[in-house]
Amino acid sequence: MWLVFIPAIFFGWALGANDAANIFGPSVGTGVVRYRTAVIVTAIFVITGAMLEGARGLETISNLSVQDIKSAGISALSAAISVALMTYFGLPVSSSQAIVGSIVGIGLLKGQVNWGILVKVLICWVTTPFGAVLIGYIVYKIITPIFSRVKNAVIHDRIIRISALVIGAYGAYALGANNVANITGVFVNFIGIKTAAFLGGVSIALGVLTYSYKVMMTVGKKIILLDHTSSLVAVLAESITVWIYALIGVPVS
Repeated sequence: MWLVFIPAIFFGWALGANDAANIFGPSVGTGVVRYRTAVIVTAIFVITGAMLEGARGLETISNLSVQDIKSAGISALSAAISVALMTYFGLPVSSSQAIVGSIVGIGLLKGQVNWGILVKVLICWVTTPFGAVLIGYIVYKIITPIFSRVKNAVIHDRIIRISALVIGAYGAYALGANNVANITGVFVNFIGIKTAAFLGGVSIALGVLTYSYKVMMTVGKKIILLDHTSSLVAVLAESITVWIYALIGVPVS
């Protein structure tokens, strides 16, 4: 029976390899945080977030469509292949869209899509960018004046480095809480929420630890170059946004 979870583990690995860049890409790209430190912190807090606050999202995904064990495995495998291909090419991609798309595709064939939940998910996806913009604006207005008051270069550098680690840890926690549903949500009815949260969190952590460098460098150095303060604001705003939707129970990243 446990062989059917291999696609989910693969999907978690692919997600971790891809999405760690959203958390520490800017900090690693600018040299504020070492890559090794970034992946260790991310792995620890991804698992923590999945275990403590992943339940709502797991329930949402598990109720999106009626799944048997075979179709659940196919959904996870389809999403995993999509994310893995994008990761191979060094491109960030939405794991939430990958898994929801595969679930809905199979659900349409079986005539078993929960349209109420799907509409809720789609509304959250549409509002996510606007929420992130608003949060980013507020965070920037709060943080920038604080950092600008620090005139000593050594102290300023130390504050930046510590802030990057703290914000990155929070971002990893939010990632685990929000995205674990993408990995094992389709299996909740077979293994329960706690096991699904643990399995999904560990799978994501494996991807972070083993194959996140390429996408992290793409995000940190090639997509957009930010100064230290702006990169911290971007990650914190993203993390708050993702965490809020984890509380709502909708995976968005």
